[in-house]
Amino acid sequence: MKKATFVIAIILALVVGAGGSYAYTSYAGKEESGSRSASDDAGSLSEVENAYELIKDNALAKPDAQQLQEGAIQGMLETLDDPYSSFLDEESSTQLNQQLESSFEGIGAEVSMVDKQVTIVAPIKDSPAEEAGLRPNDQVLEVDGDSLQGLDLQEAVNKIRGEKGTTVTLSVKRPGVSEELNIDVTRDEIPVETVYADTKEVDGKTAGVLEITSFSESTAKEFKTALDKLEKDGIDGLIIDVRGNPGGILTTVEDILKNFVPRDKPYLQIEDKNGEKQEFFTKLDEKKEYPVNVLIDEGSASASEILAGAMNQAGGYELIGKTTFGKGTVQQTVPLQNDSMLKLTLYKWLTPNGDWIHEKGIKPTVEVDQPEYFYSSPIQLDEKETLKFNDNNDKIKNLQIMLEGLGYEPSRKDGYLNEKTETAVKQFQQDNDLKATGEVDQETADLLQTKIIEQVRNGKHDNQMDKALQELFRS
Repeated sequence: MKKATFVIAIILALVVGAGGSYAYTSYAGKEESGSRSASDDAGSLSEVENAYELIKDNALAKPDAQQLQEGAIQGMLETLDDPYSSFLDEESSTQLNQQLESSFEGIGAEVSMVDKQVTIVAPIKDSPAEEAGLRPNDQVLEVDGDSLQGLDLQEAVNKIRGEKGTTVTLSVKRPGVSEELNIDVTRDEIPVETVYADTKEVDGKTAGVLEITSFSESTAKEFKTALDKLEKDGIDGLIIDVRGNPGGILTTVEDILKNFVPRDKPYLQIEDKNGEKQEFFTKLDEKKEYPVNVLIDEGSASASEILAGAMNQAGGYELIGKTTFGKGTVQQTVPLQNDSMLKLTLYKWLTPNGDWIHEKGIKPTVEVDQPEYFYSSPIQLDEKETLKFNDNNDKIKNLQIMLEGLGYEPSRKDGYLNEKTETAVKQFQQDNDLKATGEVDQETADLLQTKIIEQVRNGKHDNQMDKALQELFRS
């Protein structure tokens, strides 16, 4: 299998039916009504050139010419107030190309810039980020003690990324948690498989499940191979799971949608800067004979949202889960000199009904929460700090949620460590070969987090999947 992986908070190669040069050349030199004249633009550029020469020749700081040029480009992009447009220097461009062509080393999390904060869109399935407990909408404030304030997205990503086997400490602000979390993540080679197939039995019927973890160059082929096998083996319905899928390449989504969305309605609309729209259709005559629905959540972003919107509005399929991330713009990369690239937002994408979901997301047709412990946070204690009988704080509230999720009975979840909570802690410690003190130190807290992650992964209490299966065969 050709290795490919996700792209950091963007959709690449998004112009349908054409490569990157089409998107660039179709806009280069295009003049909007009411825009500045060519002579005005030339005058402005002359000012830029004058400033460049003045700084390069006279500044006491001895500036580097290439750094001046890159700084000028970055400065122009910053005026756009668009977190998805950025300049990629030679190193960053090489890393991006490697991500599209092969596996890469890092923590395995999609990130975006939201309200000027580096924000986790979703950790990749089975990645170090997922294992460490990072979640969608976590804001990364520091990397190994260094603040990310003032850095652009690519600069922040370069700090987070690193060699396999090295550990990075991320200071994270999590919505609903008062204290910052310090999460250690050991970097590794990121998984490159993007499609996982399974079947589930429901009242004598077989449901196929196809989980898509990102939309890479090989995903559509993987998906079709898996789908053909499920259909050959005999399925009565299908669930497409894009929870935690941060997006990827649009043409991949198109190829998947062509299996499900009939041609009588567009599966996607693209809108340019002038408000002109283009609709895209499949050539499919009829829908599948079996029912299909789609699982979505807060970590479903970008290309995942394109799929969800198309499946629901053009295909009439149900969406199960939670409201998606909300990224409704399209970027294109344009090569520059010195092997650098400009990543620039060129379009909005709209759902079949013409909705722009940017910063709003796509709502499920059937909303389902996961069990409370799915959303619990790691318990972090100061040196020599323990949680003990009669203490009362938010850390204990989180502890009680975790204990209940693991099958113990703390009797309450209000943050007060009473006798029953103490007994539940002792039982957990005893079951896991720890000294049964009833007090929670960092060792006990870390093991609780490990057990919670294992519990989430085993899927036994996956309310969203259970509801998707129920809805699939409801009629």
